[in-house]
Amino acid sequence: MGEVYLPGATTIGITCKDGTILSSEKRVSYGHMVMSKSGKKTFKMTDYIGAACAGLVADMQVLIRQVSAYAKLYELDHNRQIMVRSAAKAMSVILFQTRYFPYITQTIVGGVDDEGPSIYVLDPLGSVIRDKYAAVGSGAEIAMGVLETSYKDGLSLEEGRDLIVRAMKSALARDAASGNGIDLLIISKDGAKEESILL
Repeated sequence: MGEVYLPGATTIGITCKDGTILSSEKRVSYGHMVMSKSGKKTFKMTDYIGAACAGLVADMQVLIRQVSAYAKLYELDHNRQIMVRSAAKAMSVILFQTRYFPYITQTIVGGVDDEGPSIYVLDPLGSVIRDKYAAVGSGAEIAMGVLETSYKDGLSLEEGRDLIVRAMKSALARDAASGNGIDLLIISKDGAKEESILL
C-alpha cells in the first residue's frame, strides 16, 4: 500500500463592520512535497461574494466554477445579485450530492449583501455553518489562536486586514504545509478587491 498524501493549507475568513475578508496562503503541498509556491486558493465568485479554500486545488477550482455559474444564472433570472447565504447553500448542495466521492476541500464563503457582511464555513460533505470568523486547513489551530484573542465586533476593514495578516503569519511560521505568501480578498459594498503579500 502506498503512502497517503494529504494537502495542507491555511485559510481564514472574518466579518468586519463594513465588509468581509477572505485569505489563504500560496503554498500547494502534498505530503512532504511542495508542488507550487504560487497557488491561488482565494476566489472571487461575484462582485460581492468570494470563497477561500483549503484542500485539493483542482476540486476548489471546479466547485468555484460551478457556484459562480449558478450565481450568474440566478442574477440573469431574478435581475439581482444572489445572497451570500444562497451561494453557500448552492455550494452545500453540490458537496452533499457528491458525498460518496467528495470534493476534498474545506471552504469559507463570504461576502456582503442586503443583510450585511457574512461568512459561512463548509466541510467536504456540505455542512453550512455561519460564523463571524473562521479558519480551516492544516494551519487552522494556530491561526485560530490569534483570531480568538484579537477578534472583536465592529472591526474596520483595515483592522480586519491587519488581524488576518497576523493570524496568517503565525500559521505560516509553524505549519510546514502553508507558506510563500498570502492572498487576500477584501469585499465591501463597493465590490471585491484582491491583494497579494509575498513573504
